[in-house]
Amino acid sequence: MSLNGKRVVVVGGTTGIGLATARAFLDEAAHVIIASRSASNLAGAKEKLGNNVEGHELDFRSEDKVADFFKNVGSFDHLVVTAGEGAMGHFGDLPVADARQAFDSKFWGQYLTVRAAIPYINNEGSITLTSGVYGVRPPKGASTLAAINSALEGLVRGLAVDLAPLRVNIVSPGIVDTPIYAGMPDEQRQGMFAGIAEQLPVGRVAQPEDIAQSYVYLAKNGFTTGSVVLIDGGAHLV
Repeated sequence: MSLNGKRVVVVGGTTGIGLATARAFLDEAAHVIIASRSASNLAGAKEKLGNNVEGHELDFRSEDKVADFFKNVGSFDHLVVTAGEGAMGHFGDLPVADARQAFDSKFWGQYLTVRAAIPYINNEGSITLTSGVYGVRPPKGASTLAAINSALEGLVRGLAVDLAPLRVNIVSPGIVDTPIYAGMPDEQRQGMFAGIAEQLPVGRVAQPEDIAQSYVYLAKNGFTTGSVVLIDGGAHLV
């Protein structure tokens, strides 16, 4: 299935996996619309991606703002959501307010985005959300994030039935070298990645471009729906 000229919305398409995904769709000659809560990230992404990208500020946790966003975008073909913040911490120590905030972002943000997009998306198109490998194999301190990722994957299975023939899938990444770790000292970050790489069958952590190709595949493959694409370098095996 060609993406030439197709309108693709990437919510969270300004940094990390989202930015790489927007670039991957541009490489397929799609018309890409990116959205982000951060005006500075949006400006930086547009500079990196070029003039072919349309950009909008969006807080996808707000039902009204998401509705207004899609009203401005109008009809389109494929929706990708890579945005969403999680929360890490031992279950007994993580404040409930932090857990609720994580659900409001990663789960409810994606949920609200899909609801608002439905009137505008082509029935022959697709929706692809984002979970994470912790939904399958959570380490200590990831119980809340495991719950969010599992809830999203269950939502996608239901949506694939409810919204048919529109296709709905989800990408579940493992550890990815993205700006989310930029706050760590460089030596500490590289040491963490090296330690993870030693445990993975592929021998390295992912780059955003590794994950981006999964979103393109799910948009192009017209026979894939209700699927979780786990792309974690084999983390679920070790």
